[in-house]
Amino acid sequence: MDTVSKNKGKILCIGEALIDMICTDKGKSLSDGNNFLKKAGGAPTNVAAAIAALGGNVELAAKVGIDPFGRHLIEVMQDFGVSTKWMLQDEHYFTTFAFVSLMENGERDFYFNRGADGQLSRQEVEAIDLDEFSIIHFGSATGFLPGPLQAAYQGLLQKALLKNIFISFDPNYRQLLFQNNKQSFIDQSWNFLNCCHFFKVSDEEAMLITGAVMLPDAVAILLEKTNGIFAITLGKEGTMLGLNNKTMIVPSIPVTPVDTTGAGDAFVGALLYQLSDKSLEQIKAMSENQWNQLVVNANKAGARTCEYLGAMEAFKHLTTDIFN
Repeated sequence: MDTVSKNKGKILCIGEALIDMICTDKGKSLSDGNNFLKKAGGAPTNVAAAIAALGGNVELAAKVGIDPFGRHLIEVMQDFGVSTKWMLQDEHYFTTFAFVSLMENGERDFYFNRGADGQLSRQEVEAIDLDEFSIIHFGSATGFLPGPLQAAYQGLLQKALLKNIFISFDPNYRQLLFQNNKQSFIDQSWNFLNCCHFFKVSDEEAMLITGAVMLPDAVAILLEKTNGIFAITLGKEGTMLGLNNKTMIVPSIPVTPVDTTGAGDAFVGALLYQLSDKSLEQIKAMSENQWNQLVVNANKAGARTCEYLGAMEAFKHLTTDIFN
């Protein structure tokens, strides 16, 4: 009891830490672009930064290389106040890179140079003392690709279930990573959806994972087949909250978006931050009104993130004042 109450507020995020190289030559493909902006990224890395920015107690389990970019990622996290004890450096693999350019037609030109992030192993994750944590968040973007990280996810999920820790999941589907193996992504997502306490999906992800063509059909399947509370982000329309076998729309606040990168991660971070001072039993006993208020606040965090260029830049301005 003492251990649980003492560490009740601590959150563990696991998944990829990487460098996003954003082509700043508007409308140019990666092959034609000359100018690139280096940004710390990775969905669970963003979530951890958002939690820390709000004042939360959070640790990130991820792997980077022993190179300038790995050091940069660790320093960025430390600057936010994220514990980097489990940000491990791999001497054999370079830090993972994602190169992105926004084309004239709105499509993304994308190239993924995978390195150290996929090498976080089950054995390394086994060494994490889960008794220190009340919440574990799995952000899956690269965690469902073949490699050691995939096994580390599965091992940590099983361990979290045995220890009765609150489990949060965001599938973070990236078509350019899974275009040849969507079914593997869907199957692995269901493994998490079936046992997590909370999950966040976009409307596109909800339809992909359920196989539904229309969002209402996807929602019906999620209500029927999952036991966790879920949030479906709908952009400026707000968020659909699913609990107690029904849904409600929680409106967002109007903003003039500059960049939507990291908005979903800010949403998740703000939600988990608000849950972090509660035990699993207290969370399970929360009313619909309480969940509604949590999502109202999380929507604000997501919306405010859109007002800045780049997720990490946005998180520098993220405080609990936005909840008021």
